[in-house]
Amino acid sequence: MYPGHWAKIFPDKPAMIHAGTGERVSYRSLNDRSNQLAQNMWSLGLRKGDHVAVFMDNDLRYFEIVWAALRSGLYLTTINRYLTADEAAYIIDNSEAKVVIATDYLAAVADHLAPKCPLVGQWLMTGEPSAGYLDYEQVLAANPAEPLASEPSGAFMLYSSGTTGRPKGILRPLPETQITDQDGNIGALQRSIWGFDEDTIYLSPAPLYHSAPIGFCTATQALGGTVVMMPKFNENDALKAIQEYKVTHSQWVPTMFSRMLKMDETERLSYDLSTQKVAIHAAAPCPRQVKQQMFEWWGPIIYEYYGGTELNGLTHITPEAWLSRPGTVGQPVLGQIHICNDDGLELPAGEPGIVYFELPEMPFEYLKDNDKTRDAQHPQHPNWSALGDVGYVDEDGYLYLTDRATFMIISGGVNIYPQEIEDVLIMHPDVADVAVFGVPNEEMGEEVKAVIQPAMGVVPDDALAEKLLGYTREHIAHFKCPRSIDFEAELPRLPTGKLYKRLLKDRYWGRKNTGIV
Repeated sequence: MYPGHWAKIFPDKPAMIHAGTGERVSYRSLNDRSNQLAQNMWSLGLRKGDHVAVFMDNDLRYFEIVWAALRSGLYLTTINRYLTADEAAYIIDNSEAKVVIATDYLAAVADHLAPKCPLVGQWLMTGEPSAGYLDYEQVLAANPAEPLASEPSGAFMLYSSGTTGRPKGILRPLPETQITDQDGNIGALQRSIWGFDEDTIYLSPAPLYHSAPIGFCTATQALGGTVVMMPKFNENDALKAIQEYKVTHSQWVPTMFSRMLKMDETERLSYDLSTQKVAIHAAAPCPRQVKQQMFEWWGPIIYEYYGGTELNGLTHITPEAWLSRPGTVGQPVLGQIHICNDDGLELPAGEPGIVYFELPEMPFEYLKDNDKTRDAQHPQHPNWSALGDVGYVDEDGYLYLTDRATFMIISGGVNIYPQEIEDVLIMHPDVADVAVFGVPNEEMGEEVKAVIQPAMGVVPDDALAEKLLGYTREHIAHFKCPRSIDFEAELPRLPTGKLYKRLLKDRYWGRKNTGIV
């Protein structure tokens, strides 16, 4: 379904609420304004399969842009609001976007995009438009709030986060449906697995440019629920929003769990969170102890899934199943799992290797990059594809992830997975965040390095380093323990929860680096 359906049933119901300001936008308004933008893009000559890009911070207008594209048969690309002008322009130009909607909040970057993006036919800006941009509100007002004569279903065409190089456009075929079709697939996953429906109040604490937040928000509105959008994550504000708006469903990344757990206990337990039914997490590995502490606090409502923007496969685990098998990311609900070595040979249960998902056919391609598309495919089975993760399955088919293949450390011929070490260190009260990776070692090839963001008020000195090294030796085998620890005021973690580990690792390759950074 889509907002036009719900605008007829309950036109005044909030489709979304701004958690910071309390502003509410009704389904009638969302439907009308998305129609106006769709009419504008049609008048410019955009047709099914064309591309539109949005470069905004978290803003309620984000959703009318989403639905304008989805009801026009267009591909919509959301751009990370933290990118530089060169990085954002690469995505706009690579996607061949014909319309770009930006916000004046990002004008310092947005003002430099046009010369780098010659294919864009219209630049719109919300707020006070910069030179070269049309006023978004004036453009909408000039168009009727009527649906197009034909409303083919559009789709997202998102880009990978680019933590290991240029971001890749993830292109999937457009649906062969109309947005008005009652059996459309928007929200089908959320409805069938987590029980989303028109009574759902969904808290979105993450940036909307990322695939999971924008996907789940869109699903909520497709099913007639209400999105409570946070402008940015703050642990106190998140708990306050759950209490104030009586949130039923939410989605998190593990760093958010860690930050909430490290709040003053009296303060975090003062909020009424009793309306919560389902709390979902994904996007990054969750340390086992962090998740166990969340269960102790929130009860058995925490669900987890593993998958990528490519939608080449998906696993899911319920609270009850996870408690009986701590550490698993579940069994497949989309695709069949194969664990293979570097040569593509399948491995037995319990042995780690590259995680492949099998579907009847390859579900995506990387835009204009056949080499990267082939790299994601199994060497003998082109309908098996991988995201670059390493893991194993147990005898019952439950998947356990060990790490990203690109960050595995090989020291003296032994494979060491950083995630296991990071999971231990993050539990120490003096640690706010941690990254573990391999650095050059003449004798062993690589040695284990930990870079720590100390907790607030903790002094990053040699004494702390020794204390943390001793802590790791108490909890994991000595050959896995860091040989040294450096400190950073803040680690380069994306707002989506993913650690930009390459930025850290690159500092150490080609030069020695010791002491406090």
